[in-house]
Amino acid sequence: MATVNMNAAMCEAADTVRVGVILTAVPDSMVICEEGHVLEYKSRTDEEVKSFSFDQVVTVDNIQSFYPELLQPLTESISGGYNGALLICGGASLENMTPLIDHSMIKQVLTDLFSRVLSQVKEELFISVSFLQFYPDGSAVDLLSPNREILKRVAHPVLGSLIGGLCEVCVCSAEEANTLYETCRDTLRANAGSISSRCSSLFSVAVEWKLHPEEVESEVCRSRLQLFSLAGGASRTDLRGVSPLVKVVEETQSEATTSDKILPSLLNDALTGNSRTVLVYCLHPQGVLDDETPSALALAQTVRSLVTKASVNRWCPRATEQMIRDSIVDQRAVMMSQGENDVHNTIRLAEQTQNLQIVKDQSWEKRREESKKRKDKTQSCRTPSIHLHSRDSRESTNNMKHLQTQLKQEMEKHIREGKGNVEKVQERVASIQQLREALREETLKNGASTEKSDLCQQSELEYSKAQERRTQLKEDHGRLIQEEVEKMERDLAQEQLPTEGPQRELLVLSGERRVLVLQMEALRDEAQQAETDLQNLYQKHQTELHCLREESLQVFRVFRQVCEEQRRMSEDRYRSVLLEAVQDAVYLSAQNQQLQADSRQLRKALGELKDTLAVRGDPTAERSSQLQ
Repeated sequence: MATVNMNAAMCEAADTVRVGVILTAVPDSMVICEEGHVLEYKSRTDEEVKSFSFDQVVTVDNIQSFYPELLQPLTESISGGYNGALLICGGASLENMTPLIDHSMIKQVLTDLFSRVLSQVKEELFISVSFLQFYPDGSAVDLLSPNREILKRVAHPVLGSLIGGLCEVCVCSAEEANTLYETCRDTLRANAGSISSRCSSLFSVAVEWKLHPEEVESEVCRSRLQLFSLAGGASRTDLRGVSPLVKVVEETQSEATTSDKILPSLLNDALTGNSRTVLVYCLHPQGVLDDETPSALALAQTVRSLVTKASVNRWCPRATEQMIRDSIVDQRAVMMSQGENDVHNTIRLAEQTQNLQIVKDQSWEKRREESKKRKDKTQSCRTPSIHLHSRDSRESTNNMKHLQTQLKQEMEKHIREGKGNVEKVQERVASIQQLREALREETLKNGASTEKSDLCQQSELEYSKAQERRTQLKEDHGRLIQEEVEKMERDLAQEQLPTEGPQRELLVLSGERRVLVLQMEALRDEAQQAETDLQNLYQKHQTELHCLREESLQVFRVFRQVCEEQRRMSEDRYRSVLLEAVQDAVYLSAQNQQLQADSRQLRKALGELKDTLAVRGDPTAERSSQLQ
C-alpha cells in the first residue's frame, strides 16, 4: 500500500482552476480583448473600466470554440486517471441556456470521455454513473435510489472522499449515460416543482480499469468526472438565491471550516482538493439595475486564483483489504492488552471496520449485481399504473364470474337432488354458504378498489390543476415585473439626465419602489393562491380519509357478519351431532336391555333343561353339574 501512495504522490501536481465565461450578449459596456482571454467591463455606477482575465470568453454564437480550449484537456486528464470537475453556473441565465449547454457541452464531454477510455482500455473496465439533487436548504436526494437511502460523506484513508449510501448504475456507452442524465434532469424538475430552478445537481461518471489485467492482484486506476449544475446568482441581492459557489469560495478564502453538508464539501474538494476543475459561468448583462454582472465577474476571477492538487488515483483492492484487516487485528490486540473500556481504541476499531466494509463495497462484481437489480426494479416500476389497475379489474371480474358460475351449479344440484343423506346435504349447504361469502367479499373488494382508484386519480388531477394555476400566476407576475423594469429603463433613457445627480437617483429610487411594490403584490397573490390550494387539498384529503374509514368499517362489519354466521353454523352442526349422539345412546341402551332380557331367558331355559336331564338320570347332566 505504501507503493500505491508513493505513486500517487509522484503524480501529484498543483494546477489552478480554469474559468470560462459565456456571454449571451455583448453590450457597449463590455469589450473582449486579447483573443478572448480578457474581458473589460464598465458599470454605469462606476466610471473606471475594470479588466478581468479568464482562460476563455465566448458568446453564444461561437460556443463551439469553447470545447478545445477547456473541456478537451479535462477529458484527457480523466482518461489518464485524474479526477475532473466541471462547474456550470449562471443564475437566471443558466435556466435559458440549459438546453444549449446540455447539447453542446455535456453530451460532447461524455462522448469524448467514453471514446478515449474505451479506445485505451479494451478489457477489465468498469464505468458507473450517479445523480444527486440538492435543495436550497442543502439537503441531498439520490435520484437513482428507489429506497431514498440516507447519504453521508465519508473520508476513506485510501479511496479519499466518498458518499455513503450513494447508488450507482453501470453503463456501457456514452448514449446510455446521456440518457440517464436527461432522465434524472426531468425527474429533478418533476420532484422539485416550482423550486426546480433553485435546485442544484451533480452528475458523476466513475471510470475504473485494471492496469495489469493479466495479474490477479492488479492495481486499479480510478478517475471520476463530476458535472455540477449550480443554481442561484453571484449577487447577495438575487431574489432567486445565492449560488453555493459563493459561500464555498468565501469560506475557502477565510480558511473557515467547510460546512458538513454534502454539496459544500464536494465543491471544496473540487476547488482545492484532488481534482482538475473547470468553471463555466453563463452571463447575461442587463440594464440599470444589473448588479449580477460585476458580482459574477469578481466571483469567476476569484475562482480562477484557487489551486488544486490533482493526482493519479491508483490502489490495489486486495492489498488494501489485507492491510486494513491486519490493522484491525493489531487494534484488537491492543484493546485486549489495555482493556476493552478504552473509548479511543473502540472508536478507532469501529472506523477501521467501516473502512474495510467500504473497500468490500467497491468490488466490481457486487456493484454490477446491485446495478442490475436496480435496473430491473426501475424497468418494472415503469409500467403505467393504469395498466396495473385494468389488469386487477380484469382479474377481479373473472373471479366474480367464476364464483357466480360455481354458486349457480351448486344451487341447481341442491334443488335437483333434494333431500337425501344428511351429511351430503350439510356439506352442500356449507359449500353454498362459502361461495356466497366469497362472492360478497369479491364484490366489496372490487367496489372499494374502483372507488379508491377514482379518488386517487381525482386527487392527482386536482393537484396538477393547482400546480398549473400557481405556475401560470408566477409567470404572469414575472412578466409584469419585467415589463415594469423595462419601462423604467426606457423612462430613464428618455429623460436624458446626467449619470449622477439627485434627480436621476430619485427617478431610479421611485422606479425601484414600483418594482418592489409589484414584487410584494405578486408574492402576496401567490401566497394567497397557495393557501387556497392547500385548503382545497386538505378538504380533499379529509374526504379521502373519511372514505377509507368507511371502507375499513365496512370490512370489519363484513368480517363480523361472516364470523357470526360461521359461529351459528358451528353451533347448529354441534347440536345435530349432540342430538345424534343422544339418539345413539338411547338406542344402545334399549339394545342393552333387550340383550340382558334375552340373557336371562336363556339362563332360565338352560336351568330347566338341566333339571329335566337330572330327573332322567343322564350322566351328562351330572358331569355338567360337577363341572359347574
